[in-house]
Amino acid sequence: MNQLGTLHESNGRYALRFERFFSYKPEDVFRVITNPGCFSQWYPFATGEMDLKTGGKIAFDDGEGSTYEGIITALIAPHTFEFREIDDWIQISLQEKDEGCQMAFTHIFDDKEMAMYTAAGWHRCLDVLQQLVNGDPVEWKDNSAELREFYREAFDRKS
Repeated sequence: MNQLGTLHESNGRYALRFERFFSYKPEDVFRVITNPGCFSQWYPFATGEMDLKTGGKIAFDDGEGSTYEGIITALIAPHTFEFREIDDWIQISLQEKDEGCQMAFTHIFDDKEMAMYTAAGWHRCLDVLQQLVNGDPVEWKDNSAELREFYREAFDRKS
C-alpha cells in the first residue's frame, strides 16, 4: 500500500496522485469524504457549506479574506467525488478491495513549482481523513518540513 504521493505530467498540467487503503466499505468511506462536517476537518479552507449534487457548490475560505466556490463535477455514490476548485480539479474514487476499499485521490493543477508544497499538504490532509474514517481523534502531525523536503527530492529525481 502506497501512502506517498506521485507526480505525473499530462498536457502541460500536473497531477498529484495518492492512494490509501481503508478497512471499510466504499459506502462508509464515501459518507465521511462527502459529509460537510467531516470535509471541513480534512480539506483545506473548506467551510462545511456544500450542496452535495452534481453541479452543486462547495464554499471555501482561505482565512485571509478570500472566499470562493468549487463546483462538483461528478458525484456517484459510493465511488466517485470530483470537483473543480478555481483552476484545479480534485478527483476522489473508491474501489472495493480485499476487506475494504482503495481510494485514489488526484489533484490536477498547473504550477509545478508548487508540487512539493501541494504534495506535503495533501499528504497531511489525507492522514487526517484516515483518522476521521477510522473514528480516531484528529491530530495534525508537525511534519510539514520533512514532507516538503521528501517530495522536493522525489520530484527533482523524476525531472
